[in-house]
Amino acid sequence: MNRTASPSPAPPQSPLPATLRRNAPLVPTDSAASRALAAVIAILTFLAALCAGAAEIVASSADQWQGAVAQEVTIQIRPSPGRDLDADVARAEGLAKGTPGIASTRVYSKAEAERLLEPWLGSGLDLSDLPVPRLVALRLTPSGPPDLKPLRASLVEALPGVASLDDHALWLRRLSTMANTFVGVGVGLVALVLVATGLAVVFATRGAMAGNREVVEVLHFVGADDDFIARAFQRRFFRLGLRGGIIGSVAALAAFAFAGLAAGAWRSGPAGEEIEALFGAFHIGWRGYASVLLIGVIASVVTGIVSRLTVRRFLA
Repeated sequence: MNRTASPSPAPPQSPLPATLRRNAPLVPTDSAASRALAAVIAILTFLAALCAGAAEIVASSADQWQGAVAQEVTIQIRPSPGRDLDADVARAEGLAKGTPGIASTRVYSKAEAERLLEPWLGSGLDLSDLPVPRLVALRLTPSGPPDLKPLRASLVEALPGVASLDDHALWLRRLSTMANTFVGVGVGLVALVLVATGLAVVFATRGAMAGNREVVEVLHFVGADDDFIARAFQRRFFRLGLRGGIIGSVAALAAFAFAGLAAGAWRSGPAGEEIEALFGAFHIGWRGYASVLLIGVIASVVTGIVSRLTVRRFLA
């Protein structure tokens, strides 16, 4: 009597690797390497945003300084033996008031002129025996810079060797050069940080390609072309770059907000007044905010483009 043999149970199947499971992403974004890359992009974006914001602060402060200085010129009257200094000051002020384009004049007293020397000579000194020049500040009309050549010629004719007119042109050129240099250095640092971001993405992409070599070979076997694989890597790395860029940009904005609050708290002291005079209230303005956010977007775009190019070069 023949008995039908019962089928033997199928051997248990081992679970597929995570990269080969159904609906599994080609490039996992939750791995330790992906999180590390997102952290690196966030740090680099934060540094680049700080450079861009600092450059914007310096540029805005320089514009304010130039605008304030360009609206004022100064007549300097030097003491001379045998001359009445007060009469020379009054004569120079009268010539300035009669010049078109001068809105107002202000004569600095002897005590005020001596106080202007305290940052260089120190306070508490008796300067009565020193030939401290007197100053007449001229406020220009907002309609535009007037022609100061007639006033300069009148001062030379009326007060030869005593009075001189300073339009601060040399100081303005130096200030503009300094501000442009600082902004150029900031732009260069931002470019270097973006280059470093691209290099980090290159190494991360090559590591991901090496770790997913079997998957790439299977995709090639079933007919997937290089462009399909490159797009998959680009999307994944773009998301990593966008995550890191957003974190870095938000951290930079928080740092500038904290610096503004700290500057406001220190404003009551002498150090705070000097900091505010140099850098303002650490307010980067809408251009600064836009540049910080733009750097985050650029970092994510650079991440996606570099990963795509690296994959195409790897598969070639």
